[in-house]
Amino acid sequence: MKSIVEFFRTLPKKKCSKCGNSILEKADCYGNVCDECDHPAR
Repeated sequence: MKSIVEFFRTLPKKKCSKCGNSILEKADCYGNVCDECDHPAR
């Protein structure tokens, strides 16, 4: 069985649900859209 640290270290990168690019994760963010797609000017 993997250790909990190894489990979280090997999780795949989170992907944007609109464009598919990797999302830079933030500590308190549960969103699934990248900053570029979530920009208010779009």
